[in-house]
Amino acid sequence: MKSPIAITCLLSLAGLSFTSPLYAAQPTTLEELSDAFMELEQKVDMTAEMLEQGGTAGTADSKTHIGGYGELHYNNLDSGKKIDFHRFVLFINHQFSDRIRLNSEFELEHSIAGEGQNGEVELEQAYIDIDLNDNHTARTGLFLIPVGIMNETHEPPVFYGVERNPVENAIIPTTWWEGGVGVNGELAPGWSYDVAVTSGLESANYLPRSGRNKVSNAPAENLAYTGRVKWTGLPGTEIATTVHVQDDITQGIDPTAGGATLFETHAVVTRGKTTVKALYAMWDLDGSGPAALGRDEQTGWYVEPSFKITDKLGVFARVNEWDNEAGSSVDTKKKQTDIGLNYWPHEDVVFKLDMVEQSGAIDDEGFNLGVGFQY
Repeated sequence: MKSPIAITCLLSLAGLSFTSPLYAAQPTTLEELSDAFMELEQKVDMTAEMLEQGGTAGTADSKTHIGGYGELHYNNLDSGKKIDFHRFVLFINHQFSDRIRLNSEFELEHSIAGEGQNGEVELEQAYIDIDLNDNHTARTGLFLIPVGIMNETHEPPVFYGVERNPVENAIIPTTWWEGGVGVNGELAPGWSYDVAVTSGLESANYLPRSGRNKVSNAPAENLAYTGRVKWTGLPGTEIATTVHVQDDITQGIDPTAGGATLFETHAVVTRGKTTVKALYAMWDLDGSGPAALGRDEQTGWYVEPSFKITDKLGVFARVNEWDNEAGSSVDTKKKQTDIGLNYWPHEDVVFKLDMVEQSGAIDDEGFNLGVGFQY
């Protein structure tokens, strides 16, 4: 039994076959008419099959795939109230062959971009992966630095809290990408690695987040070197350590800057309905310039337990502490406590609520609401 779509296409194509001037020779006998319909039926069957597989007419099957994510935030804090469609992201990926593929990501931040607007359009990823063998892959282009828990995986349905955690913002400048080359793969069962040589930060004030050039005519006077080792040898367990080294975080602007090294380690452990995440990160800057501001040492950590009450409802708490001037003799630590819940009406759609209390060098509190999706 032909589907209604196939029957409709068949009748439409049949009508075109007998009316189009491209068909000069029309079937004149019952046998020719039957052959013509059989040929049209075969073409319709092929077209319908391609459409069902997500392909397009004229191609055997699609090797280009589209996905993305987005999130809307409402912040109600003592410091102010605002609503913001924070991100809308589009993935476009293409499989050139069994070994070679392209991954790319476009992002619109804060709904509207242009001169005088809050938002911006960014190319967050655009890289080629080439499989060297079954266990090792070479990568080149613009890609996310392999560090932390959120930098590579930050779609709204996969994390708790409306806003991303402050440690993987101020210390690890998520989302953080650079241009360069790298290799990643499996060392042994449960053990994987990433190494990369990329463009580096350019921060005149020694703060990591302000140093992201996003590979837009970025200076490459001082390249950066990143290495990560990850262990996933037990189901529901991830333990990883990353070291990122750059000779000069100011790219030659400040001769007193010295070298900069980021050390990060984290663990994610899930047992049944309970997950615990913990992360520690530290920057060590050698020069006298950072030391004069107390920014020669910058540290941060957080611990986040969560519990899935049902498959659709989960609750969490998170304690965050960070300090971008940990080398100072003055107490400049910032603290934030988050408590909230996520509700997933579908595994790729999430509604979020959290309460926030900040203290230390900052003093703010209130609540956030959010909705996010991925596809």
